[in-house]
Amino acid sequence: MRVVVTGTPGTGKTTATDRIAEDSDTTYDVDLDVVHLNEVVEAEQLYEEVDEERDSVVVDLDALEAWVGDRDAVLLDSHLAHYLDADRVVVLRCAPEELEQRLLDRGESEPKAHENAESEALDVILSEAVELHGLETVYEIDTTGRTPEDVAADIAAVVNGDREPSAGDVDFIDYL
Repeated sequence: MRVVVTGTPGTGKTTATDRIAEDSDTTYDVDLDVVHLNEVVEAEQLYEEVDEERDSVVVDLDALEAWVGDRDAVLLDSHLAHYLDADRVVVLRCAPEELEQRLLDRGESEPKAHENAESEALDVILSEAVELHGLETVYEIDTTGRTPEDVAADIAAVVNGDREPSAGDVDFIDYL
């Protein structure tokens, strides 16, 4: 099984999947290897260029897909993970105000944090995930005000088939 965890930067993807990866007492009972794709992109230089203005890289999605190849039994995490083939797509969501503060707290610029908050309010990643994978394989999880452990438990429920697909239940349009 291949499960991807995606969402706007700052929604908690890496933090929650780290909890699953660190699980040594089977709290989450997820038998998948966790792969943080952003680390892979950097380590393997799977990008086409560096965008100095946005302080980010432009990922070569074909190269990333080739790197992932036919890996199975993995939990892939990245804001771009929904572009890859997957059996289940988990889209983490967060209230734009909280998301913007999280990004500022970790040192992102105000314009970048605001751009990501607007993207979250507009459901950009959720819409892309549904378009690419269909409603029957997308699982939306709101991380607003929740602990990483609770979010990890929700991801585990998706992996283990204990949660039904859902998309469009979270609405942040009032932010705009």
